[in-house]
Amino acid sequence: MKKAENIIVGISIGDLNGIGSEVILKTFEDIRMLELCTPVIFANVKILSFIKRNLNSEVALHGIDKLEQLVKGKINVLNVWREGVDINFGQNDENVGKYAIKSFAAATDALKEGLIDVLVTAPINKYNIQSEEFKFPGHTDYLDKELEGNALMLMVQDNLRVGLLTDHVPVNDVAKHLTEKLIFQKIETINLTLKQDFSITKPKIAVLALNPHAGDNGVIGKEDDEILKPAIKKLFDKGIFAFGPYSADGFFGSGQYEKFDAVIATYHDQGLIPFKTLSFGNGVNYTAGLNKIRTSPDHGTAYEIAGKGLADASSFKEAVYLAIDIYHSRNEYLELSKNPLKIKEKQLETKKGA
Repeated sequence: MKKAENIIVGISIGDLNGIGSEVILKTFEDIRMLELCTPVIFANVKILSFIKRNLNSEVALHGIDKLEQLVKGKINVLNVWREGVDINFGQNDENVGKYAIKSFAAATDALKEGLIDVLVTAPINKYNIQSEEFKFPGHTDYLDKELEGNALMLMVQDNLRVGLLTDHVPVNDVAKHLTEKLIFQKIETINLTLKQDFSITKPKIAVLALNPHAGDNGVIGKEDDEILKPAIKKLFDKGIFAFGPYSADGFFGSGQYEKFDAVIATYHDQGLIPFKTLSFGNGVNYTAGLNKIRTSPDHGTAYEIAGKGLADASSFKEAVYLAIDIYHSRNEYLELSKNPLKIKEKQLETKKGA
């Protein structure tokens, strides 16, 4: 397994008019970060130097033209393009969106080829990235196409983990998407993720109901009784500790979520509103279920404060930490899976520590 400083963290630059560059620079102002990994930012060193001067940052950047030139102990910037780009902080700009995707696509290719170990993505604007070449709602959907596996959005903050059965789906279409096949796929994915990426031997997963009061026995919708309950029971019978569906309204406020290793919400806002309320700006978006590791901060471009030096880098820094932690956990899991005896020894260690 690689030593800490040898773990190569690829970073896509995101929307250059947003706060992405700022939170990246602020994260690596702490030189101790270079003891944990070697970062490489997919962008252009001249443009990042311009943004650095604008923010009065003293971070030292090392420009490279190919990944073979990467230097450990430095903040490497891979020149994905050469031409200049007009930066207007806080502005929605289609041209800037094209460069966000150039950075992201190049970083994804490097991840696929094993030239970087993990990927951390800075925020993009989902509107200005759309083009004939890129017709995806965001990072996750593109990665699901490019990498092996089934992508699942998992929000993480310490022991709080919230996944989604459906993500960028209009609320009036959510019920149409809830099928036994989807439920099996998502819960099996998160079960494996908790084992291999978070070192949890026997994960407990809570599933939130679609309807108020879990449908009140069919009075307020039948999906919970007819789709969710039977699917959850089948998964439990297969040895996956899934429980529910639980009424969503009081689940987080009552602290019930603390009894589980992960919570699966049926739709986007049902999961992300309580998560972002509880995570206090330190949450991380992890794309679970893929053969490669990608994390991102849990916030957007924040145009309203871009270029002003006001951005909080906490979530981005946590995204880097989590990517590194998952890298170690996954490698340990793969090593243990080659030796069943070691798995039993680890399970005994876990029981003793409980």
